[in-house]
Amino acid sequence: MVKLLLTFLLSLSTTLASAQGPGVVYHITTGLDTVAAAMSNIQNHLSADPKVKIVVVTNGPGIDFLISDAKDSKGREFSGAVADLAGQGVEFRVCNNTLVTRNLDPDSLLMESTLVPSGVAEAARLQLKESYAYIKP
Repeated sequence: MVKLLLTFLLSLSTTLASAQGPGVVYHITTGLDTVAAAMSNIQNHLSADPKVKIVVVTNGPGIDFLISDAKDSKGREFSGAVADLAGQGVEFRVCNNTLVTRNLDPDSLLMESTLVPSGVAEAARLQLKESYAYIKP
């Protein structure tokens, strides 16, 4: 009986761990006015679950906070918050299609940024092929 109970508990913990998935993708597609709240949510998420894998995927106006010298409504640069989150393991991925469409130089991005061919395709890939949970701030 004890062996059966232990087997059940082990199976349950494995199921729960796999249901959690490997991580979370925050998909940011809007401008600077909503990014400060998203960054706060990401930090709160990490505080509640320090081992969670978080990938921030940006496209369209959502890339703006990852451009060097970008500032929030209070005049604070986003670079410090991005560096802090990156230091905690958060990855920031930027849509190359957006850069091309807006004629932006990839060198204008913060060093914590990684280019991906398409932000939308990257968010979908993480969800469908890597089982990431999806959050749209």
